Amino acid sequence: MESPPITTAPTDVQLIDDSPEFRTLRRSFRSFAFPVTIGFVLWYLLYVLLSGYAPGLMGTKVVGHVNVALVLGLLQFVTTFAIAAWYARYADRRIDPPATAIREAHGAVVHALGESAE
Repeated sequence: MESPPITTAPTDVQLIDDSPEFRTLRRSFRSFAFPVTIGFVLWYLLYVLLSGYAPGLMGTKVVGHVNVALVLGLLQFVTTFAIAAWYARYADRRIDPPATAIREAHGAVVHALGESAE
């Protein structure tokens, strides 16, 4: 029994992955996602560290029974939704148009892959 020949020709997916358009798209996504993720994680860790190591500061009353910890905790939610809205706007302007162009240029490959996965 003979084994099938080994082909070294790049697949269609590899050709898309190696294309300059896709590399630019990936760079555009990463230039947004990585800094924002790092910033949010640092902001969250600041909140956690202040909660653990500065209870006096976090317990400081701001208005009535509302203290600094509650304000910063609620700001975590506000920050999350603000980042989501910011990313949606960024994606509409910088991610979706090139992704659509790549999809249209390589449509047969993308649709064939999607159909085989179903």
